[in-house]
Amino acid sequence: MEHNQAVGRFGETLAKKYLIKHGYSLVEANLKISFQEIDIIAKYQDLLVFVEVKTRTSLVFGEADEAMTYKKTSNFKKAITLYASSQKIDANNIRADLISVDINRDKKTAKIKHYQDIF
Repeated sequence: MEHNQAVGRFGETLAKKYLIKHGYSLVEANLKISFQEIDIIAKYQDLLVFVEVKTRTSLVFGEADEAMTYKKTSNFKKAITLYASSQKIDANNIRADLISVDINRDKKTAKIKHYQDIF
């Protein structure tokens, strides 16, 4: 597995643990829909929450949340729309979130930030 993919999968694992700890139940992960991928789909209360996870191991290019570009946001929206439409899910019952994971290898720590309802 390529380094970036391994880092991304590790960040997704941390994000899943975070979500479970905060009362979410996992529905699906790494769902490919059309040409997009939804990292995590989770249930929280009455909402189906779509989560994009961004992970960084270096601050050279900024923190992980800065990796959520306009294009990535647009693709994330498309994937959610396709999924919701195919599953006949009411748009009022969904939410899009971003979880950023910044890993400090020296300290062996990870800083997780959860942004809810990003659009």
